[in-house]
Amino acid sequence: MGSEESELDCNDTIERLYHYLDGELTDERRSEIREHLDECSPCLGAFDFESDLRKVISNRCKDHVPESLRQRVHDAISEEERRQASGQSN
Repeated sequence: MGSEESELDCNDTIERLYHYLDGELTDERRSEIREHLDECSPCLGAFDFESDLRKVISNRCKDHVPESLRQRVHDAISEEERRQASGQSN
């Protein structure tokens, strides 16, 4: 029966792993999961994998905004600030 209890802890941990990584759990639940990860190498491996995957995705999946678009947005904001400063409206 001890094995089933441990498996349920693993299932619970894996089920909540994304919530843990996203910081969406209570401090108490985060502490429980952290304790389980400290004691369970298979779950820690899953945590490490998901954490590393998120880092890779974050680093590789960035939109690059063309400089011409940045300049157009800057110019539009500057123009709107000038209009508001002079009391003009559309």
